[in-house]
Amino acid sequence: MILEKIRGLPLPYWKEVIDFIYYLQSKSEKRETLFLSEKSLAKDWLLPEEDEAWKGV
Repeated sequence: MILEKIRGLPLPYWKEVIDFIYYLQSKSEKRETLFLSEKSLAKDWLLPEEDEAWKGV
């Protein structure tokens, strides 16, 4: 279905479609990295030392 829609577009628009696909892939990778780093950082965030350091803020 998607390929049919793309094939129906004039050739100059194909580059825009490809650019949009790359944009979506990049956005997805950034979101995944964010979630993975959050889990890793949470180990430090949950320490009593962190609570003490941020108490006055």
